[in-house]
Amino acid sequence: MVNALSGGARAVARCDELGRAPFSDTPGALWRGYLTPAHRAALDRVAAWMHEAGMATRIDPAINLIGRYEGTAEGPPLIIASHIDSVRDAGFYDGPLGVMLGIECVAALYAEGRRMPFAIEVIAFGDEEGSRFPAAMLTSKALAGTLDAVPAMADDAGTSLARALAMFGSTPERMIEARHPGALAYLEAHIEQGPVLEAEGLALGVVTGIAAQVRFAAVIKGLAGHAGTSSMALRRDALAGAAEMVLAIERIAREAGGDCVATVGRLEALPGAANVIPGEVRFTIDVRSGAEARRDDAAEAMLDAIRSIADRRDLEFHVERVHTLPASPCDPRLMDLLEASLVEAGHAPRRLVSGAGHDAMVMAALAPAAMLFLRCRGGISHNPGEHVDPADAEAALAVMLGFIAKLGETCA
Repeated sequence: MVNALSGGARAVARCDELGRAPFSDTPGALWRGYLTPAHRAALDRVAAWMHEAGMATRIDPAINLIGRYEGTAEGPPLIIASHIDSVRDAGFYDGPLGVMLGIECVAALYAEGRRMPFAIEVIAFGDEEGSRFPAAMLTSKALAGTLDAVPAMADDAGTSLARALAMFGSTPERMIEARHPGALAYLEAHIEQGPVLEAEGLALGVVTGIAAQVRFAAVIKGLAGHAGTSSMALRRDALAGAAEMVLAIERIAREAGGDCVATVGRLEALPGAANVIPGEVRFTIDVRSGAEARRDDAAEAMLDAIRSIADRRDLEFHVERVHTLPASPCDPRLMDLLEASLVEAGHAPRRLVSGAGHDAMVMAALAPAAMLFLRCRGGISHNPGEHVDPADAEAALAVMLGFIAKLGETCA
């Protein structure tokens, strides 16, 4: 039985439970989109677990689930949070594990009849991934107070955000009412989504910050023509040019070194016929680094390379910046508290940057933020192969409880 498990193992088992019907919108795989029936079912189940752990619960106008465990004094709470939505064909732990570990922290305090000198709020954000509507982190932005207005948007099936929110009793205009009055600190536990901890034989690491990101949409235009009658010398092949550009992007990111990475994650060749030279190609470029200057230098070099290749091949090009996120450093004081808890629990200290985006980078606008990484097998994420050892989750729980205790000492 789940209730007989240790806190860390129970957190993992609950993530496993949320990976199946009715908590997925896709039969035989996991996809839990924002404001879907699976999201509704997950809200109900997670709220029940919060109640078992001694929390009162509510759902805010952005459809974030908030569990609150009162403290012994008035003042802003400690927020422990992550997200419960997923990408399509997802693993079970990206997001939900942080929520489940937050619940287990409160459950441990509740079992001891212990209250901290601050309230603890465990929050399950509804839309970190942006896998249903064309925007990400809507719900944490609403709670952090950085969502000034919500543009009209619809999912792939044509369902508007307004209609989806109405099914949950809210509206796009009301989402900004989810703004939180303020927090003492923000803590998020998350799988690393990378191979560093596993490669070094470490279960846990303290996150120093979240990498700066920039994303572009590129359109390359040449001349479509018959595959058999157009001579090679006269071709203006948009796909051949785009292929050279993709390799240039990879080369520049490699040469930048450090933690700089670049990805062309989507490429579409038109008209897409086997016997027609592609006349147009559309692709995305995602560039990240813990240092904004390194990210920007690499991105500029990539744009210069695209321009040079297009000119040499007589291709037209248009590149639009569609997404920019600054680097988000974690709070130094909270990092020290988290690292001290890590060492006291018997783990070697390890600090590392996150190349993936997280709600923590949004919540840093509301409160000082800290993140704890757990190793994941093979560094695999956004994939059904995600795996977390329950022993690592147990270790994370111990470190999080140590962090909470140390934070309490600073409030004494």
